[in-house]
Amino acid sequence: MKTVEDLGDLRGKRVLVRSDLNVPLDDAGAITDDGRVRASVPTVRALADAGARVIVCAHLGRPKGAPEAKYSLRPVATRLAELLGSPVAFAEDTVGPSARDMASALQDGQVLLLENLRFNPGETAKDDAERGAFADELATLADVFVSDGFGVVHRAQASVYDIAQRLPHAAGGLVTAEVEVLTRLTQDPARPYAVVLGGAKVSDKLGVIENLLGTADRILVGGGMVFTFLKAQGHEVGKSLLEADQVDTVRGYLETARERGVEIVLPTDVVAATEFSADADHEVVPVDAIPADRMGLDIGPDSAAAFAERLADAKTVFWNGPMGAFEMAPYAEGTTTLARALRDITSGGALTVVGGGDSAAAVRQLGFAEEDFGHISTGGGASLEFLEGKELPGLAVLQD
Repeated sequence: MKTVEDLGDLRGKRVLVRSDLNVPLDDAGAITDDGRVRASVPTVRALADAGARVIVCAHLGRPKGAPEAKYSLRPVATRLAELLGSPVAFAEDTVGPSARDMASALQDGQVLLLENLRFNPGETAKDDAERGAFADELATLADVFVSDGFGVVHRAQASVYDIAQRLPHAAGGLVTAEVEVLTRLTQDPARPYAVVLGGAKVSDKLGVIENLLGTADRILVGGGMVFTFLKAQGHEVGKSLLEADQVDTVRGYLETARERGVEIVLPTDVVAATEFSADADHEVVPVDAIPADRMGLDIGPDSAAAFAERLADAKTVFWNGPMGAFEMAPYAEGTTTLARALRDITSGGALTVVGGGDSAAAVRQLGFAEEDFGHISTGGGASLEFLEGKELPGLAVLQD
């Protein structure tokens, strides 16, 4: 892939940057986690410092192809300006009069953010012609395209895939860094190589589990997805999250792991509550004694300690998915213990990668610093698909 440096002198050129600014907002429209905005800053700043006329585009949330006030990127423009330490103009549309006029008026070193790309149905259209027509309109705004939103490179969308077929293009610094780190996980990783998987659903991670059974030395499983594993072992799981249609698949994974010598580490205890609430009655119970009227919402203290112990000698760790409902204090300890363990081995020289999404949000919400880990990915789904070995459209299109 070409990098920004390969594009030559960008002074005076209009550069369209696809960033990932899909940040969580509270009910008042305030950003609750600006990690993705901060991750986008280095590339935007470098382009502006090089004298480019920078046009940033991104999406937020899941609007249905039409403007929705709650999904406006205006709060992101404000935060981006604060982080850059310089003004960021904001267009009221994506390819309409506001975007066209403001893009034309940009001067060297100035930055413009377009309104939410997904306010236009062409951005995510399944129809190639509709998507291509929107990409054509985006292309009229700029001379060069820089792909810097790793969190969307697994999507064949207009601003990710089609636009790169219409303009000279390169990967931004964030995408380049993500690819470099994730490649280290797939090509001769330092061993022992441990993978920690959590989050709600096994079905979201079937492909990556299958692929990791050929590369990882041990796989630690927590979060809501663990109850499908426990069911596959013959345990009752009460009211816990369960994907009954995946039990046989998981049973097959456990058998394959045994055959290949891959260690699967499952909890021995869980925090079980009467309902999904911070105020619910909860207790620590063994995994073979989960009450029928309770649901598991975190791995238990013995399991957290055992997980930390199985990470202590690891030289490479990939972590995707929290160990429990970390947003609620009674169920945050498993995720916190795991993050501490990764912090400790990072300081000892291990490569630790936090795989975006809820994992990245969790470590920040729980008070950990970015530098506590080797790398915090901005793309949960993209990082999983990369490790699964899939071709990611937004990366493939950048290959020349």
